[in-house]
Amino acid sequence: MQERLQKILAHAGVASRRAAEALIRDGKVRVNGRIVRELGSKADLRRDRVEVSGRRLVAEEPAYYLFHKPREVVTTLSDPEGRETIKDFLRGIPERVFPVGRLDYHTSGALLLTNDGVLSESLLRPSRGIPKVYAVKVRGRLDIPELDRLRRGITLDDGYTTKQAEVFVLREEDRNTWIQITLHEGKNRQIHRMLEALGFRVQRLARLSFAGLNTDGLQPGEWRPLTKRELEKLMKQHGQEAVQAQRLSKEFAKHTPKAPPKKPRRKPVRHGSSDAKSAGAGLGARSAAKPGARPGVGTKVGPKAGSKAGPKAGSRPHGTGSRPHGAKKVRRGPAR
Repeated sequence: MQERLQKILAHAGVASRRAAEALIRDGKVRVNGRIVRELGSKADLRRDRVEVSGRRLVAEEPAYYLFHKPREVVTTLSDPEGRETIKDFLRGIPERVFPVGRLDYHTSGALLLTNDGVLSESLLRPSRGIPKVYAVKVRGRLDIPELDRLRRGITLDDGYTTKQAEVFVLREEDRNTWIQITLHEGKNRQIHRMLEALGFRVQRLARLSFAGLNTDGLQPGEWRPLTKRELEKLMKQHGQEAVQAQRLSKEFAKHTPKAPPKKPRRKPVRHGSSDAKSAGAGLGARSAAKPGARPGVGTKVGPKAGSKAGPKAGSRPHGTGSRPHGAKKVRRGPAR
């Protein structure tokens, strides 16, 4: 995968990104034998030959570690203020790894470390909605209305409304409340700002898991490599193949013409149903209103009002003096 040159240099441990940009501008970086001075230039360290001051950079094998970040530690590899960084805890890791995302200075918890730029970019993409589970200690007690507002979304001080979150109470002790919040986004100091908008103050904050990776069995300051099962699950959901599949799905949806809306189908009327009876009643009402109209379903067919029931006067009932079926008609002469 191609990446910006300054990012490649920073991940390889040559210099920070700003210092790497200065090296590029000074013409000390070559890609496949050609000097590159443009900051937007990209390369693939596994395919291209990248040199800095005549020294070739070699791509490392991908490595994946889970680190339990302690409190009051900066999530960077160097700090100009001289504070303790996560690099001080990673001396036993042979590869040059970097953190995926950040945790605040006073926040502890799960932090993924890797040198896989593709996976890191996929996990940090907002559209992926990676789950992050936090345990929060809040000063005061949160009632159901406050918890519901956290679940639905809070409008922050900059006007942004947070996405829906999963929130429930872990326990209550004295004047404090422990709650668990699962976010699918990552804004700067988001949980602090969400609770401050409700008038509460966060006293402790710890990330229990990131993308399904939890810190069970790790003390603050300890790290471990991901297990084979964890890595396979992570790659299946967020690796390069998952990213490519998502891109292909979006491209397919973009270029696929939309089908015209379907016309609503009329509901068939079944005999004996309430709809059929109501329809028949309506037809009968209409036929009764118009003289000579054909009677509809549900109308009563019979003799008109004022008429006598039975055969007409002077007519002979069937079977009394009528000729049998198939008999010839005989003409009779005058009586003698």
